[in-house]
Amino acid sequence: MRANFVLGMGRTIKKDGSPVTKTDLAINSMVINEVKKHFPKHGVLGEEESHPIEGAEYVWVCDPVDGTIPFLRGVPTCMFSLALTHHGEPILGVAYDAFTNRLFFAEKGKGAFLNGKKIRVSKLKELKGSYIANEIWANMKYPLPGLEDDFVFKERGQMFDTNSAVYNSCLIAAGQIEGYIFAHHTAHDIAAVKVIVEEAGGEVTDLFGKGQRYDMSIKGAIISNGTIHRKLISLVKKHLKV
Repeated sequence: MRANFVLGMGRTIKKDGSPVTKTDLAINSMVINEVKKHFPKHGVLGEEESHPIEGAEYVWVCDPVDGTIPFLRGVPTCMFSLALTHHGEPILGVAYDAFTNRLFFAEKGKGAFLNGKKIRVSKLKELKGSYIANEIWANMKYPLPGLEDDFVFKERGQMFDTNSAVYNSCLIAAGQIEGYIFAHHTAHDIAAVKVIVEEAGGEVTDLFGKGQRYDMSIKGAIISNGTIHRKLISLVKKHLKV
């Protein structure tokens, strides 16, 4: 990621209209090769390439460069993420910011860490004064019209976004912001941070407040410090168009 981080880098456009760079492809391929070598019975679900194994008990879920848009625009708010799921439940999550050398790591039941130091979510209990991230793009699976205006002008909260689901969620785990609403269906954006945020004391559900598998298509996600989670579910329900 660091070696290829140059202005004016090349990219191609995928069928869904999103960009992909040679860095996305190279890292995704690297993960598949390593899993095949060390865990031949494990499957891989990657954003750019997958290695499915029918009936696999364990599946690695990878986003090689989460935040490709800021990456190719020369903005270093992008991360590598990798989760290990067991029957669809993330049990191990790693997220790495190659530009600040921040390594987030969590194993289910053992806490969440940033560069070896334990991290915790914030304790804020109200939407007022809280910071949440909410991305908007044309091909969103679950549009949320009016949510941002409602949150900022009625609830008196603050909007914040890095254009990376993983980056946003790691900031929640570290107690820097309180929530993130992910309105798409791609599991690779959320699988790793599901365990990282929850091991830091937060909560992760689908957009309807329910649990879900993370080795297949998902119903969006609400990621929070836990104490404002029910309020975010109510806010999303008010604006969700499905």
